[in-house]
This record gives sequence, structure tokens and C-alpha cells, in this order.
Amino acid sequence: MSRQPEPEFRPHRVVVLALDGLLPFELGIPHRIFGRPRDAEGRLLYDVVTCSVRPPGPVDTDADFAIHVPNGPEILATADTVIVPASYELGPVFEDGVLTPELAAAFAHIRPGTRLASICTGVYVLAAAGLLDGRPATTHWAEAERFQELFPQIEVDADVLFIDDGDVLTSAGVAAGIDLCLHMVRRDHGTAVANDVARRTVVPPHRDGGQAQYIHRPVPDPQVATTTAARAWALGRLHEPLQLRDMAEQEAMSVRTFTRRFREEVGVSPGQWLTQQRVERARHLLESTDLSMDQVATNAGFGTAQSMRQHLQTALGVTPTGYRRTFRTGTGANTASVRYGPVDTLN
Repeated sequence: MSRQPEPEFRPHRVVVLALDGLLPFELGIPHRIFGRPRDAEGRLLYDVVTCSVRPPGPVDTDADFAIHVPNGPEILATADTVIVPASYELGPVFEDGVLTPELAAAFAHIRPGTRLASICTGVYVLAAAGLLDGRPATTHWAEAERFQELFPQIEVDADVLFIDDGDVLTSAGVAAGIDLCLHMVRRDHGTAVANDVARRTVVPPHRDGGQAQYIHRPVPDPQVATTTAARAWALGRLHEPLQLRDMAEQEAMSVRTFTRRFREEVGVSPGQWLTQQRVERARHLLESTDLSMDQVATNAGFGTAQSMRQHLQTALGVTPTGYRRTFRTGTGANTASVRYGPVDTLN
């Protein structure tokens, strides 16, 4: 029996749509995140290109410089993923919720089934194209109220960093675009690849999409006690049945004070954070070891395989067995819809 030839390797193409008035920082996020991942043979896993709604040429930014974009809108027809960064010059898209003729013509090039994503106010473009009708979406918290008024048919959530609704993903402002792009890398190729990109980019490897956009105390006052030591202590004991009072005792705080301070600093409750860390531990073990499901569940602190299954199903929309099958074989087929963080496990 003759051996079938290996399929030709083709990187996943990400096309970034550069619009007038774009924010250079946000335009650079997809190139930085998707331009780094490589497979075991050193081949780039993504091919990232930029296009305009016009023929190749200059595109204005919100800074004191323009950029030269080498591709016109026809390149959108080659995309596996299209990302729309923020722009402050959307004209009728922002004012009336309708696409300009140029944008409508550009979007006509996008093939059915292409994954779509937006960063910050780029969500206005997806909404004006009718791609978010009846679906959940997010944007920068300062734009959320106006966005909801302009597009009442969309379920807007201003309290999250990003929303993964399968083939359409939206993120909050600025740095949340990094979280979204890392999430897509993690969804495509697993935590090990995404964590490597995060290390090279010097950013946190994972902030759950359900984390609050606005954290009341992102940089604690040096005169005020923090919850940093408790978090470090808990990370070294994820396999143990931790209680909220155990974490509070590490900071010599009452449970009530600790819970309030924790949410102010991290943006989620201690229980949600702890479950997020256990899900991440389980994902890593499922990808990188041959441990049984019971062993992974014990090591990650879920106790039983059934408990781990419930938590991964809630957080990722996939079973532990399905997750391992996807990322141990490198198929990157996980297209789970993710909106909110894992459920709380502490009182």
C-alpha cells in the first residue's frame, strides 16, 4: 500500500485591515503576536499581512505620521483570519452604523468561514457589516454605551477584556488586543505556544476574557497591603484543597478585606482567579504529559476527573479528552466559544 504524501505546509494567514485614523500601537499588536509562533521545525505558523480599503499607498494614523500599506483590499480574499484594529476616523460607520462604499467593497472579498476579530473600536466595522447581529460583543468601556445605542441588536458586555464567539471575536481597548491575539494563538496551537509568545513579548501569558476591563487598584499604594504573596503562595499549592481563609491568612487580612482587596487588584474574585489558574495548569498537563485524566485532575487541584471535565467544559467549551486530542496532535481545531471566566469555587 503506497504511503499518502504529507499535505503541503501552509501557515495560517492573518490579514490586518488598516483604516485611516488607526492607532499605530493596535495595528502592531497582531504583527507582534502572530508574527512569533513557530512549529517544531522552526516554520512560522502564521503569515501576517496588512491591507487597506484602497490600492497600496499611505494610510493616515492618529499620530503625526502616516504608514505605507503594501496591499489593497483584494488580499482579504486570501485571509484565514481578518483583524480590524481601532480607528478614530470611521465616519458614517461610527456616526450612523453603516459601512462606507470602500469598506463594503473590501468586506465583499472576505470568504465565508473566515475568522473575524476586532480590537477596541474596530468592533464598529464588524457591527456595521451586520456580522454581530444577535451576538455578544465588547469594546472599550468608554465606548460601550454609545455602541449599544447605535447597535441595539448586539448584546454588548463592557465588563470583559474580550469575547470569543467562535468565528467572531471582539476585544476591549488597547492592551486587551494583546490578550485577544494570545487567546487566538492559544486556541489554535495550545498554551505552550501562546506562553512562549507571551514570554518573548514580556506580557502576562493569560488574562481570562471574563476579567474586568477596569481594575480599581492596578498599581497598589506602597503604604497598603497587597494580595501578591497570597497569589504566589496559592500557585505553589494548586493541587491542595485551598480555602479562601487560607489565602487571606497569608496576608494577615480578614476574609472580607482580602476579598475586596483581591478584586480591586486583580479584577476578579479569588475563587475565579484560582479556578483560572487550575484550568491553565490542566491545559498545560494535557498538552505536555501522558498523565491520566485522574492524575491531571489531582495535580491541577480539581480532585476528580469529573470535576475537571465540568470546569474545562465551562471555561473552554471542550472536554479534557477533546482538548488533549486537539493539542497533542497539533490540529488546532478548538473553536470553543468563550465569553465569561470560569465559575467561582470559593465563598
